Amino acid sequence: MNLEVNHLSVDLSHKGIVKDVSLKVEEGRFVGLIGPNGSGKSTLLKAIYKVLSPREGVILLNGEDLVRTRPRLIARSMAVVGQFNELDFDFTVREMVMMGRTPHKTLLEQDTTQDFEITTLALAQVDLAAYADRSYQSLSGGEKQRVVLARAIAQEPKLLVLDEPTNHLDIKYQLQVLSIVKKLRIGVLAALHDLSLAAEYCDYLYVLHQGTLVAEGEPEAVLTGDLIEAVYDVGCKTYTNPVTGKRDVSFFPRP
Repeated sequence: MNLEVNHLSVDLSHKGIVKDVSLKVEEGRFVGLIGPNGSGKSTLLKAIYKVLSPREGVILLNGEDLVRTRPRLIARSMAVVGQFNELDFDFTVREMVMMGRTPHKTLLEQDTTQDFEITTLALAQVDLAAYADRSYQSLSGGEKQRVVLARAIAQEPKLLVLDEPTNHLDIKYQLQVLSIVKKLRIGVLAALHDLSLAAEYCDYLYVLHQGTLVAEGEPEAVLTGDLIEAVYDVGCKTYTNPVTGKRDVSFFPRP
């Protein structure tokens, strides 16, 4: 399942937020979208999963125009984990994750044994099997984020879109969540703010700055001191992490 974004521009309140951005996610590739706050990462992702309408450009999922495709059909192939996961109504954790099965069912179709098995497995993958009967509203922000990821896993997508998926998570669960996503071996497009995590888990990176794509490539090529200093307006040193063997970054204030 391949995603192609061609010359996408998105406006908010008559202001250009995303400007002529093109990118692609090939099947099985973990692609990261990085850049400082306000660079347009979330706006770009919202256009991809149809919360916002682009002013210009085309978004294709396996060659099909997403703008013209019914949401239910998209949901059978693409799942989304957003930044904010508050609800006005309460559900149990199991009920929340079971919602991931909805795109695969007809309107009045009952939940099956297979649905329950998929839901149980998804909860186990995010280390929340013991929370199945808990109230979703009673959970911490990080626990809610893991429930929403489990719901996305239960959806059995071929493409996963993640908007800051490690927000609110302790370090242990940041690593766990991204490891789980990596092991799914499906296409992933993730907006990430932690450059060390981006270097560790992403196969390819796109860098946004003020709504414009300013760099792309494998992490080793993209995460250079010059680029990070220019985009993030900080001093930095890049080095090879002796444990992971991957590019890593340390920051310090500019004089």
